[in-house]
Amino acid sequence: MTTKMITGKATAKGTLRYAERLAARLTAGHFRQLDEGPQLSTLGLGTYLGADDGATDVLYQDAIVRALELGVNVLDTAVNYRHQRSERAIRTALATAIAKGVVERDEVLVATKGGFIPFDGAVPRDARAYFTATYLESGIVKPGEVVGGAHCMTPRYLRDQIDRSRVNLGLATLDVYYIHNPETQLGEVKRDEFMARIRAAFAALEEAVAGGLIGRYGTATWSGYREDPGAPGYLSLAELVAAARDVGGPNHHFKVIQLPYNLAMTEAFTRANQRVDKGMVPVLEAARQLDVYVMASASIYQGQLSRGLPPMLAKFLPGLETDAQRALQFARSTPGVGSALVGMKTSAHVDENAKVGATSPIAWKQFQRLFSAAGG
Repeated sequence: MTTKMITGKATAKGTLRYAERLAARLTAGHFRQLDEGPQLSTLGLGTYLGADDGATDVLYQDAIVRALELGVNVLDTAVNYRHQRSERAIRTALATAIAKGVVERDEVLVATKGGFIPFDGAVPRDARAYFTATYLESGIVKPGEVVGGAHCMTPRYLRDQIDRSRVNLGLATLDVYYIHNPETQLGEVKRDEFMARIRAAFAALEEAVAGGLIGRYGTATWSGYREDPGAPGYLSLAELVAAARDVGGPNHHFKVIQLPYNLAMTEAFTRANQRVDKGMVPVLEAARQLDVYVMASASIYQGQLSRGLPPMLAKFLPGLETDAQRALQFARSTPGVGSALVGMKTSAHVDENAKVGATSPIAWKQFQRLFSAAGG
């Protein structure tokens, strides 16, 4: 059976149309531009958590449609999230939203990730047999190409995963495609071999851009960009941008990174661990200098920052009603953060969090006072 793909991609014109349509309920500062292209909401909906069942699928579908109605036009997922079910939930939700006239395809940015070998719908009874039949016997993966028993980023594998994600999402073009936690590779391979693998992966992704399969690419990480330079799993953003330039030229498409940032994990803003030119700066500043958009993941730390925050934060983050909103406001107000991602699988959480879009991000001087008061 052939899956019908929704054509098109997020565009500057389409996302500006979306922002203007919702301008009455949102502040102008709620949208930020990605490399002279799409206007992206400062909040994005993530789809990592939840059971691998139909009930959770429906929750996500409803939450996504609601988010699109309320001014959130960034959707984040990965092929391995909930064993491919999160991508499929986005497919249903986006098709529904388009059919109902909530959005048009060119108004929404959809980002997904590949690298970790995904199951299909649920954990199989025999994981080894599934992997052998799906990836080894088909030739998608060759012996020795998988790191840590779960991660692969060869060009052949990434091409397969891009096609799987396109089918799952029902999209002819994926707006952003990340290599998922590439630092995983550094647990088993030396850094020079890692960089050779990165260049090969980036070359494959540049080909995917040229073929209209993806719009841009980047890296979605957990620890790599926050580590000290001497740590085994450290990632240098400048080195990765240079690798993209090597294979893609000055007009390469390495344009987005994702990493955790929140009130409890502030390293992206505070730890000067990235060398750009001759200076050491935090990764948020490095990304600014290197023209890379930053998606902040774990903005409310998987719910841990949605309650019990110090009362004084309400003073520095006025106009908000809940701790979840304050945590999101902190993340989206941090200089260098483009969009703050938050997992939302109920419409009630969407309604609560989307209210932040009606409040302007706090000004730099106010942010400095907040950061100092919070012990930053």
